[in-house]
Amino acid sequence: MKRGKRYQEAAKLVDRSVQYDTADAISLVKKSAVAKFDETIEVHIKTGCDGRHADQQIRGAVVLPHGTGKQVRVLVFAKNEKADEARAAGAEFVGGDELIPKIQNEGWFDFDVVVATPDMMGIVGRLGRVLGPKGLMPNPKAGTVTMDVTKAVQDIKAGKIEYRLDKTNIIHVPIGKASFSEDQLADNFQTLMDAVVKAKPSALKGQFLKSVTMTSTMGPGIKLNTAKLA
Repeated sequence: MKRGKRYQEAAKLVDRSVQYDTADAISLVKKSAVAKFDETIEVHIKTGCDGRHADQQIRGAVVLPHGTGKQVRVLVFAKNEKADEARAAGAEFVGGDELIPKIQNEGWFDFDVVVATPDMMGIVGRLGRVLGPKGLMPNPKAGTVTMDVTKAVQDIKAGKIEYRLDKTNIIHVPIGKASFSEDQLADNFQTLMDAVVKAKPSALKGQFLKSVTMTSTMGPGIKLNTAKLA
């Protein structure tokens, strides 16, 4: 794959044979984010888990202290006073049955996170085949199936992110923007890592953190010293 000049220049800053300390990695990832837009800073955590086993699954959510730098649009499935609470908390879209054909048939996806009250999951379940592959299906472990829709919406707006294993047992999450200060990125990164390490499955034998890589949207990957993160 041919890379552009900007990427090649940024890649020269990174020594691929080195596992960097967190502070050095954050400094480098900011320097290597040279695109004309405010790049997202992402973390990719390769684990020793085998997600095919239920007792080695990882899924949860954490509120980053400085948010993600992204405006998150929230859709809430709720009715009556819970629908009113969701609107008051700042949810962009609130509804029930009437939203099913809009999403299923019209391909409407103008939202980033879906929250549902437990009594609405029968309705939301009908959208499993379209929401599931996009990672949008509400889940109790992520705090997106709840009666406390006010807290759910407020947490998401404040910078709550979900982390989960993909099919290759890697966790991919944003921790902010290139415009964030090094201290803000460090706080967010530490908060994420604390949550992930705490979520280590007790059934896992062997090494948990195989590799941790930090990167900007268009920049090179920077490997971190996993021994200092576990």
